Amino acid sequence: MIEMKVLVINCGSSSLKFQLIDSDSEKCLAKGLCERIGIDGSMITYTPEGGEKENTVTPMPDHTEAIRLVLEALTNPKTGVVKSLDEIGAVGHRVVHGGEKFAQSVVINDEVMAAIEECNDLAPLHNPANLIGINACKKLMPNTPMVGVFDTAFHQTMPEEAYMYGLPYEYYQKYKIRRYGFHGTSHSYVSKRAAEVLGKKYEDLKIIVCHLGNGASVSAVKNGKCVDTSMGLTPLEGLIMGTRSGDIDPAIIEFLAHKENKGIDEIMSVLNKKSGVLGLSDNLSSDFRDLEEGFHKDDANAVRTMKTYCYRVAKYIGAYVAAMNGVDVICFTAGIGENAALVRSMVCEYLGYLGVKVDEDANHKRGEDIAISTADSKTTVMVIPTNEELAIARETVRLI
Repeated sequence: MIEMKVLVINCGSSSLKFQLIDSDSEKCLAKGLCERIGIDGSMITYTPEGGEKENTVTPMPDHTEAIRLVLEALTNPKTGVVKSLDEIGAVGHRVVHGGEKFAQSVVINDEVMAAIEECNDLAPLHNPANLIGINACKKLMPNTPMVGVFDTAFHQTMPEEAYMYGLPYEYYQKYKIRRYGFHGTSHSYVSKRAAEVLGKKYEDLKIIVCHLGNGASVSAVKNGKCVDTSMGLTPLEGLIMGTRSGDIDPAIIEFLAHKENKGIDEIMSVLNKKSGVLGLSDNLSSDFRDLEEGFHKDDANAVRTMKTYCYRVAKYIGAYVAAMNGVDVICFTAGIGENAALVRSMVCEYLGYLGVKVDEDANHKRGEDIAISTADSKTTVMVIPTNEELAIARETVRLI
C-alpha cells in the first residue's frame, strides 16, 4: 500500500468535520470542525496532533469558504501539519446516500457526481451538502484525486427479502422504495475489527453490530456480508434514537394529523426532531448521561425511557439472531454503545438465551477494543470504538 496523507471530509448541511490521516501509520495528524456554515457566528475548531485546540470565529458564507479555511489551517506555518497542499495525496468524502447505484466506494468523476445528485430525493438534508463539499474541494484542489465512501454501500449485499417492503411493487420499480440502511462505514469497520481482535476469520463469523449514537442502527453481518439492518429508506426507521421515533405504526401519522391539526411535514418534523428518547422522556433529555443519572435517581421519565430503549435494541438483536440462524459476536459501538455501561448491561439482560454473561468490571472500561462477556459466555459481547474517518481513509487509499 502506498503511503499518503488523506484528507477525510464529512459535510453536513451547516457543518463540516475533517481529519488528515497518515495512511502508513494510520495516525490522525490533525482534525477539526467547521460549524454554523452560512449562519452568523460560524467557527472553525482545529487540533493538530499533540497540539492545542484552536477555536476561531470567522465568517463562513458557504462550504467553499469552510474548506478554504480547513486547508489554510492544515498549511499554517505555525500550527499546520503539512508544508503545502501537494502533500495531500487524496480526499475521501463521506456521502450519505448512494441508492442502488453504489455497492462500494468509488473514485469521484462527473458521472459519479450526477449519480449522487440523483439520490438527493432519498437524503435531502445530506446528499446536497456532500456534493457541495466535493465541489468545494475540486475547486481548491483541482488535481487531487477524490473518493466517495457511501453510508449505504455496506448494506447493498442484503438479500431481496431483507430490503423489500410490503408495498405495491410498482413503488419499488418507479421510486426505488426499499430498505437501504445507514452507518455502513461504521458497521463495516466495527465488524471487521471485531474479527481482527478475536483473531478469527471475518468470513467465518456471524456478527451483530449495535451502532448506538444519537442516530442508532443494528446490522447483521454473516460471513463478511451485511444481510440485514434496522434503518430503512431513511434513517428514521428502526431503533428509538436521540430525537427520532424509530419503528411506529404508520397509521399514527394520519391519527396525529387529524387530532393535532398538523400537515405531513409538521408530523415528520415531530418524528425526526421531537421524538426518540427526548420525546419519550417528556423532554428530560436526548443525552444518555442525563438519562442514566435520572435512572439511578428513580426518575420515572428516565426509567421508562431507558427500559423502552434497551428493550427495542434487544428485540432487534433477537431478530438478527433469527435472520442469521445464530450469532457468534455482538458488538456495541458509537457514542452510547461505547460509553453507556448501563445500556449495555440492560440490553444483555435479555440475552440469557444466547448464553451471554457480562463481566461488569470489563463493561465499565472505556476507549478500548474489549470483550465485556465472561470467558464462559457462549456468545462473545464486545465494545469496539468506531472509527469512520479511518475506514474512509483506508477505502480512499485502496482505490487511489
